[in-house]
Amino acid sequence: MKRRTFLVRGGLGSLALGLPMHSLLAQDREFSADELTGKANIELFGKDINLRKEAHDAFVEMKKAAYQDGIDIKVVSSYRDYERQRAIFERKYVDYTEEGMEPLEAVDEIIKYSTIPGTSRHHWGTDADLIDGSKRAEGDMLVTEKFEAGGPFEDFKNWMDAHSEEYGFFLVYTDTPKRRGFKYEPWHYSYAPLSIPMLSAYRRMNILKILERDDFLGSEHLTTGFIHSYITDNILDINPDLL
Repeated sequence: MKRRTFLVRGGLGSLALGLPMHSLLAQDREFSADELTGKANIELFGKDINLRKEAHDAFVEMKKAAYQDGIDIKVVSSYRDYERQRAIFERKYVDYTEEGMEPLEAVDEIIKYSTIPGTSRHHWGTDADLIDGSKRAEGDMLVTEKFEAGGPFEDFKNWMDAHSEEYGFFLVYTDTPKRRGFKYEPWHYSYAPLSIPMLSAYRRMNILKILERDDFLGSEHLTTGFIHSYITDNILDINPDLL
């Protein structure tokens, strides 16, 4: 897949994200606010895959190709609805605040790897956390060291680096120097032909107003300045091939 080029209007006017003026994808797709925030029922495909149809089909083709090279691509986590993301966020919020962290300090710790509910790419049915299911590994599978030299998923990472984009899957949170927001995640891939227009639609929404309507533990501490930074750093400072 060739890299896309967008013309983006600068600024976050009223905390809506900057709008792409045109896209080489040129897809006439409509996505509702509930779809984009994990509050709608969407059709998902594949046992233990749970992606939208186009993403599922591309994933299956990629999985077949990888299997020929001795890599058994396995989905650890893909679609998550709003309530699932809320449960993850609130569990961590309770843990950190009970340890003595101030509310915003706790949120800052959470968003190193986990999103605020309603803002996760996993809500879209386009993104998945992937590993090599043929390799034995103990404990948490989604640990950076497991994907590095000598780790159980080293071969998986090398294969994905070489081939995943052929099937439309791009790493989201890269290890690019000075990238802000979520930490490097060598397991998180996004199906670009769908996630790019979905991000474009997401950018047209006023995230602050959406979060103001939601009620989850810690939401009352999310100030305008915090959300502004979260949008810039966590939602938009990603692999530029996905913008």
